[in-house]
Amino acid sequence: MANFKMREPRKFNHKYIYVDERKEKLDKIVENAKRDLGMLPPKETTYEERIRGSFVGENSHIERRRTGGSRMTTRFAVGALFVCVFVFYYILKTVYGYI
Repeated sequence: MANFKMREPRKFNHKYIYVDERKEKLDKIVENAKRDLGMLPPKETTYEERIRGSFVGENSHIERRRTGGSRMTTRFAVGALFVCVFVFYYILKTVYGYI
């Protein structure tokens, strides 16, 4: 039974009907521009924004996943080994006449 994967449940994806994402994005750009020009006071950060991502740097496996660090997967390693063995076999067969 270890060969079969357990199916993950379908993720909840709620799409709002009466929301204009373009308008919200433009409003956010205008608000940031006004803050940069000094027309609005600086935005106070909430405690959620301050602690978001602060624990990621402490865990190397999470940091690697977040930055997209490259690690050789098992399937890639087996495939590369198979290709190397095939090339070695081909060279022995054609150049030296073995096998």
